[in-house]
Amino acid sequence: MLHDAGWGSGVQAAQVALDAAAFGYDQLYTYAVPEAMRDRLKTGMRVAVPFGMGNRRRIAMVLALGEAPAEAEEGRSFALKPIAALLDREPVLTDELQMLVDWLHAHTFCTWYDAVRAVLPGGMQLRLEQHYVVLEKPVGAKLTAEEQIFHAALLSAQEAERDALLRTAAEDPAKQKLLEQLEKKGCLLSVSEGKQRISDSVQKLLRLSQAYLADETAFSPTAKQLLAIGVLREHTSLSAKECAYHAGVTEVVVKNLIKAGIAEQYEAELLSVPRDAEATISPEDTVLNAQQQAAYDAVAASVEAQKAAAFLLYGVTGSGKTAVFEQLIALTLRRGRQVLLLIPEISLTPQVVQYFQSRFGSKVALIHSGLSLRQRRDTDTLIRRGEIQIVIGTRSAVFAPLPDIGLLILDEEGEHSYKSDSAPRYHAAEVARVRARRHNAALVLASATPSLESRYLAERGVYTLLRMPERYNQAPLPEVTVVDMNEERMNGNGSPFSNALADAMQENLLRGEQSILLLNRRGYHTLLQCKNCYEPLYCPNCSVPMTYHKANGCLMCHYCGHVQPPTETCPKCGQKGMRLMGFGTQKLEEELQTLLPHARILRMDADTTMTRSAYETGFRAFANGEYDILCGTQMIGKGLDFPNVTLVGVVSVDKALFAGDYRSYERTFSLVTQVVGRGGRGKRQGRAILQTHMPDHYVLQLAAAQDYDSFYEQEIAMRRALLFPPVCDLCVIGFSGVFEEKVQAAASRFTEIIAEVLRETGLRMPLRVLGPVAASYGRLNGKYRMRVLMKCKNTEETRKFIRMLLERAYADRQFSGISVYADMNGDCGI
Repeated sequence: MLHDAGWGSGVQAAQVALDAAAFGYDQLYTYAVPEAMRDRLKTGMRVAVPFGMGNRRRIAMVLALGEAPAEAEEGRSFALKPIAALLDREPVLTDELQMLVDWLHAHTFCTWYDAVRAVLPGGMQLRLEQHYVVLEKPVGAKLTAEEQIFHAALLSAQEAERDALLRTAAEDPAKQKLLEQLEKKGCLLSVSEGKQRISDSVQKLLRLSQAYLADETAFSPTAKQLLAIGVLREHTSLSAKECAYHAGVTEVVVKNLIKAGIAEQYEAELLSVPRDAEATISPEDTVLNAQQQAAYDAVAASVEAQKAAAFLLYGVTGSGKTAVFEQLIALTLRRGRQVLLLIPEISLTPQVVQYFQSRFGSKVALIHSGLSLRQRRDTDTLIRRGEIQIVIGTRSAVFAPLPDIGLLILDEEGEHSYKSDSAPRYHAAEVARVRARRHNAALVLASATPSLESRYLAERGVYTLLRMPERYNQAPLPEVTVVDMNEERMNGNGSPFSNALADAMQENLLRGEQSILLLNRRGYHTLLQCKNCYEPLYCPNCSVPMTYHKANGCLMCHYCGHVQPPTETCPKCGQKGMRLMGFGTQKLEEELQTLLPHARILRMDADTTMTRSAYETGFRAFANGEYDILCGTQMIGKGLDFPNVTLVGVVSVDKALFAGDYRSYERTFSLVTQVVGRGGRGKRQGRAILQTHMPDHYVLQLAAAQDYDSFYEQEIAMRRALLFPPVCDLCVIGFSGVFEEKVQAAASRFTEIIAEVLRETGLRMPLRVLGPVAASYGRLNGKYRMRVLMKCKNTEETRKFIRMLLERAYADRQFSGISVYADMNGDCGI
């Protein structure tokens, strides 16, 4: 590792990772450690350093301390710049987190500081604040005329004026030299401080101002502002994001209301980290059946022996995997060790946390992106103090700084949300494996639909496969009926609901039982199409049709957030006459209300869960029987347990089969199987209705039969034939930029670089290059996108080769203005 390299001069120095370093100049930089810092500075602490010709201050993380390189000694070719300021009192990176920074940098092609940022919670991120203290001129100091004038102006100015003069000078490259000279001559003292990027324990909300309510005629709001004002009248108080959505305007319009004095912001208190949970159920009262006991015994042996081992727990929906987790957690705690439990979706956290807090009380902590920055920082502090024994969270929780992990669990391990789609592009399962080996801990990956990669590794002996093929207490799996929607249309049924599903929902309503309906599309209508040329209305920033949202009467892009009113004129052919087509969850809710006017309907999708408490509030209300039907997108499809749900309807899922990614079939099978498994988890038999225009498609047939083994055999045979993961590894090289021709040229040039590097280095490795090709969505957020796919074997040699390709690309002028990234086993769709 770089950090352990002997430097050999006797001059104490630090190697640091620089914040916001572009890939082209990302490396560990060496700085001298000032005498005053030598007793305090440790690895894992953040510092401020001068960087570049202008010596602008930058935040950096110290990753190594030692002797400076011999050539950095005084009198040699160059002298090291000294560290400017120490920003942390104690190291924020533990030894293990530093190891994980190394691992992320080596395996995910990210910058050093991207890796640092990933392992720290959001509440611990810093922003650098630099200011100057003006001093009297030291005796004997000689100033130039310009320096004397500026220094005299600073001394005579009031505080606000002095700060403005210094700020202006610091931002002017011509004046920066002046500040440096005054600092060298002792007339200025530069002070750097790291301020935490942290919110208070409050949520900022909007309401109409008292001044506006008292006299509306004194204000002159714009037409768009009037829309936002109408929303605030109706809802009293909302977040800026919610107000903008319901008004069909951008957040800028809402913020301008505040500037104009029409609206005001106020703070609603948020609890930081609740610590009052009490255990009300003893884990000792849980009784495992034979298949649960067998799975428990296998993992428990590893926990007892404190020996690293990995298990794939394949159990059908409702088989009682959570009870096995509970018993393994209790065992781990009795051995004095900690537990990390990962779940794929924020929507699952309320139920999961409630379950485990009822058994382990305040030993449980929660980590996910929906928490405030302060909540995340405070949770991290409690973990470091040793006050938390069980951490539950989504993907980022895999970096929780637990000092002695005995058990790691990834529930619903096949979910794609465990893979980060931004730098560093890691998979939580891979990080969990690294941590399990370090801690000699047991790793359990559990799912009713394991990923093909995990099942493949189990076949090869990397994981131990544990099976739970039956539901707890021998309850039958839901009976699934596949309905051909082509016949429904031929018989004159134009509604989103087949006759079978409509009748089943009516029966459930009369019996007082609950139903779940899945439609994985947000909005009201899915597109606005020209009646003349049949062209849909695309987002001006993306190659994606816009979705109509009835709640705000606007067309919205779900990728870049662009909002605009519907139009009557086709932008392509110029003809008038546009029609709204397709349906999303908003229209589904409306159709349900028409079909079943007395039903209490809860819709859960990204548009109804904008606030931090929306998931918990909604799911708790449904669990308490306050709603009869829950409809929504995939967030309602997995991991939830509602005993009174006896009917599940899959309204439409056909489009997911053709998402442009080699994992499309796998994800569709998983989604259908999982949502069907939400039914019949109580005392009553469950049933499911799967609506499709492709009733004979083998993926849907196997999902309806909940036959994972047969699906795996067919899918792995296809992957072998086409040479796709897990049979090989697939590295996606992505290119994006504002100009389409430049992006295409850069992608083509990259394939030439591959050939050049192979020729120059003489490397021999299994490698197939596909492309360049346009991404499934060739333009997103104003940038054109291309892909090059490299089928390879994920070895250290291959990773070094790919990093070499990236470094050469960033040094090539043809890549100017082009963003390039590499993602091992990432999505090649979207």
